[in-house]
Amino acid sequence: MSTTTNNRLESRLAGITLEGEPHSLSAWFVVALRLVMGGMILFAGLGKFAFISGESFNASGYLVHGVDAASPVSGLYAAMAASPALMEIVNVMIPVTQVLIGVALIFGGFVRLAALGGALQMFAFYLGGWEGQLLATFDSTLIYAIVFLAIAAFGAGRILGADKYIEQLKISGEPLVEKYPKMQYLLG
Repeated sequence: MSTTTNNRLESRLAGITLEGEPHSLSAWFVVALRLVMGGMILFAGLGKFAFISGESFNASGYLVHGVDAASPVSGLYAAMAASPALMEIVNVMIPVTQVLIGVALIFGGFVRLAALGGALQMFAFYLGGWEGQLLATFDSTLIYAIVFLAIAAFGAGRILGADKYIEQLKISGEPLVEKYPKMQYLLG
């Protein structure tokens, strides 16, 4: 269980305890990180729409030719590209979810859900780019995945974001997250 109290971080996991005192400006950098990553994925998604880029997005080229043969998902991605019905879904899903993730992060609403979606996409891209070499292990998509997870872990939507207010919405006289505690896993 991780907690932040009086500008102190502490986490215990698998018998290991981490403790620290973040700088007083840390909250501003968490917001900046959320906004920068939100903008990055928003514009990546918008750039895939034909009305902006001038051409329709098609993931099959990446799935067939952009995935390294050493990748553990190369066969799966090639099979996906071979299915026209699945490609119709993927070609809509990727840009739409990227735009939704970006908007959610920028406004700070449903940040944990959005950050998890961003991390999953980046991890899927990371697996596709896997070359089987140790030096290639730390590419930008893996780093982006970890940054998205950090945004979720920091509860970045509660800092100058909509989640702070969404969590306190009254449902039958109770704050949303008290009435539905599992919502804390989507918000924050």
